[in-house]
Amino acid sequence: MWNLLKYVWNHPLNVHGKLAALGRVLRWQLAARLMPGLIALPYVQGTSLFATRGMTGATGNWYCGLHEVHEMAFVLHLLRPGEHFVDVGANVGSYTVLAGGGGARVTAVEPIPATFAHLQRNVALNGLGDRVRCCQTGLSDQPGSLRFSSGLDTVNHVLAAGEDLPGVDVPVTRVDDLVGQDAPVLMKIDVEGHELAVLQGGPATLGDRRLLAVIMETNGSGVRYGVSDDQLIAVMRGHGFAPFGYDPFARRLVEVTAGSGNTVFVRDQLAVETRVRTAPTFRLVNGEI
Repeated sequence: MWNLLKYVWNHPLNVHGKLAALGRVLRWQLAARLMPGLIALPYVQGTSLFATRGMTGATGNWYCGLHEVHEMAFVLHLLRPGEHFVDVGANVGSYTVLAGGGGARVTAVEPIPATFAHLQRNVALNGLGDRVRCCQTGLSDQPGSLRFSSGLDTVNHVLAAGEDLPGVDVPVTRVDDLVGQDAPVLMKIDVEGHELAVLQGGPATLGDRRLLAVIMETNGSGVRYGVSDDQLIAVMRGHGFAPFGYDPFARRLVEVTAGSGNTVFVRDQLAVETRVRTAPTFRLVNGEI
């Protein structure tokens, strides 16, 4: 609990409302114990997310406005209504609802059956069924089936050799087969270390000039599969993307050395910076961005 309170207190979106943020933590902790089951929490621009105890991603958005403020604000500021966003590793739908609620079309990919059910509920809760396609599948370098962990909330992953964890067999496909000719403007890839295989299954998608940016984890989690972050960066550079961070308050890209968390890979820096500067402001539970 102490780490949670420290995280919420220091979150940049809570800088002008620290006590209110702690109040949201207290309200959730009480509500989750007194009313077990799904509770709809306010989110962005009038959307909501269902949450239950243990859903750290969904509750993080309630505590802080945007749990991952840099990456989530980038999604809000880059996408325009009607554009295609591919959410790989959608979990319960934080990024899917974020993008879909702003008017984008979304392909949401979530392999774990129980988590996929939560994703569908959040899409239905917000009336986004006409612009969100939910796909219960995994992504890899070739079609087939892989075994995933099933009880680790936001860090479920493809089980590596020797991992003795409860799991579920899931069909997998390739990004190129899933997307076809409908190339996205933005992709988010959050697959807990399996990123290289996902990239290897999407050469046509990555090579399409309509794809402006990819948000991807570069935190060393690929080591369980013998993959380094340098390999991910090399693939992205080979397709013309450079690694950046995003400052959502100044609305500008920041040069970074990938490897400390999520990285925003951008193909056309000028085009992307023009887009984010001219995006509208979005309403959060604790202010605007």
